[in-house]
Amino acid sequence: MATEDKNRATAAAILPLVGGAANVSSIAHCMTRLRLGLHDRSLVQDDALKAVPAVMGVVDDDTYQIVLGPGTVARVTPEFEKLVEEGRAATPAAAPAPASGAPLGAEELAAQGAGMKAARKAKNATPFKLFLRKIANIFVPLIPALIGCGIIAGLNGLLVNLEWLPSVTPALAAMASGFMALIAVFVGYNTAKEFGGTPILGGAVAAIIVFPGVANIEAFGQKLSPGQGGVLGALGAAVLAVYVEKWCRRWVPEALDVLVTPTLTVLISGLVTIFGLMYVAGEVSTAIGTFANWLLSNGGAGAGLVLGGFFLPLVMLGLHQALIPIHTTLIEQQGYTVLLPILAMAGAGQVGAAIAVYFRLPRNESIRKTIKSALPAGFLGVGEPLIYGVSLPLGRPFITACVGGAFGGAFVGFFNQLGDAVGSTAIGPSGWALFPLLDGNHGLGATIAIYAGGLVVGYLAGFVATYFFGFSKDLLTEFNVSQEPAVSPATAPEPSTATTSPAPAKAPAGV
Repeated sequence: MATEDKNRATAAAILPLVGGAANVSSIAHCMTRLRLGLHDRSLVQDDALKAVPAVMGVVDDDTYQIVLGPGTVARVTPEFEKLVEEGRAATPAAAPAPASGAPLGAEELAAQGAGMKAARKAKNATPFKLFLRKIANIFVPLIPALIGCGIIAGLNGLLVNLEWLPSVTPALAAMASGFMALIAVFVGYNTAKEFGGTPILGGAVAAIIVFPGVANIEAFGQKLSPGQGGVLGALGAAVLAVYVEKWCRRWVPEALDVLVTPTLTVLISGLVTIFGLMYVAGEVSTAIGTFANWLLSNGGAGAGLVLGGFFLPLVMLGLHQALIPIHTTLIEQQGYTVLLPILAMAGAGQVGAAIAVYFRLPRNESIRKTIKSALPAGFLGVGEPLIYGVSLPLGRPFITACVGGAFGGAFVGFFNQLGDAVGSTAIGPSGWALFPLLDGNHGLGATIAIYAGGLVVGYLAGFVATYFFGFSKDLLTEFNVSQEPAVSPATAPEPSTATTSPAPAKAPAGV
């Protein structure tokens, strides 16, 4: 009950600071953030929100995002929804005027971070990045189920290897595999919803892909297999269904719309899916899996160096969202994605860099307090507070954090090259939060040891690179001075899914 009271108190503290119930148009949450649609952005009190104890920071993107952290956001959101409903029912008075704002520490970094976020938001409004955001919005709602089923799959594998509870393991296998067997349906539903069609029609067309009866159909000179094309086929089929539906809405008379439009949508999209998309998407999916395995088997250390070193810049550009369908495809094919543990090393480099900044700026209590409050989340793979509150505004420490990620990625990639595949059964978490989701081809113990070794290498490389090369004399002179303590760490757009991950939209995984 005390926990429920705490979550409700957090929701109650947030609501008036976003303009009250009347100002909220939509409510959703992802791995770490409460995402709000707002009627009037000017009613939001940013500084006061950052001062709320449970709030790690705020992000003004396509939705207004309040960073609460993994676990907390899933508990606060239902309480927030209840308060909004109660507030609307009671017809509350006009929202209070914005407060003067709580004092902010680390003013130089906060100002630079805010400018970077604003510039980044403007750059993200390109058609390509808006398309990537749509792709991310399709897969992000699936992450909780991927995580839950992934952990159950890991537990089941452990029990099978130990030959414990043989009467229970089949049930666990069913729980772990059921969602993945039907993931194409959920992808189709979310795709149609995101692209402006009727969600259930997108799900209906995508369901064709996993229907066992397609095994009796021949296309391109070969029999189809249930699930062929996977999530990529489902995505393509649902997008096609949206365009067919919109075409029907324009030409079908209103009196016949309820009968003709859904029939033509499923019929036309279904035929194209069966006799085209399933085969093409299946070939693409197979190529993705083959290429990922080839890349790490033949250029493991080098590939890991590049992937781990460039993931943070990809997050900054919003391009990491393109990896979400790839991760999902690999999980669907192999049971785990070999890319996410390598990409997660970017977060390790960021943590090491932040610790080095802490020691290099002993007089700046403001930045040091920001780092201390953000490090626990950083170890768990939520890297936004450290990135936008510390390393990116400082400049060089962001580059040296990438160096740490590169070394950690090279470590994990090297063992992949030796034949020890290290993968994750779900996307979203990274850092220490990824341990329960690890899987590989040489036993859980070896997989955990390699991943843990990569984290240690990333921490150390990020720390060393930042401590010795992360500061110029001018930068030290400017920031190694006494300042007022910071109230809360600055934050940034959602990372990943690796994954986590973290992102203008998240990625499936934070970093």
